[in-house]
Amino acid sequence: MPKRVLQGTVVSDTNEKTVVVRVDRAFTHPLLKKTVRRSKKYQAHDEDNSAKVGDLVWIQESTPISKNKRWVLVPNA
Repeated sequence: MPKRVLQGTVVSDTNEKTVVVRVDRAFTHPLLKKTVRRSKKYQAHDEDNSAKVGDLVWIQESTPISKNKRWVLVPNA
């Protein structure tokens, strides 16, 4: 099964080798037929601390790295 890849914006790079990425999605409400926006934050592994706040990045699923990290930054994306 292929690994999921998501696009998001870096909202925090304070932690060492970790970035927090906000992934936004939009969908149509089934009853109201109105576009609804939702966002979710993921902690992703950034081996060389290259991502900065505001950067647009791609993250990919991985095996658990720590308690909350299950995603890694896709290099050169």
